[in-house]
Amino acid sequence: MSSPVEVTLNEGSEHIALCDLLKHAGLSESGGAAKMLIAEGAVRVDGVTETRKRCKIRPGQVVETGGQTVKVIGPAISPG
Repeated sequence: MSSPVEVTLNEGSEHIALCDLLKHAGLSESGGAAKMLIAEGAVRVDGVTETRKRCKIRPGQVVETGGQTVKVIGPAISPG
């Protein structure tokens, strides 16, 4: 199993929708494909199957699908 891909939230963001995360991380080709994966029960969040397409994924959570893993990290804090 490969290392998890890390996705950093944009500054000012507290979460990302699950379907958007899958698309952004390259785990699905489109938002529609991401929604189908979720509806089919093929996505796990922190080890639990998740079927809510707009589930809010926050820093520290781990998403798995198709043998690939994504870890969400908080936005980088800019100095000053």
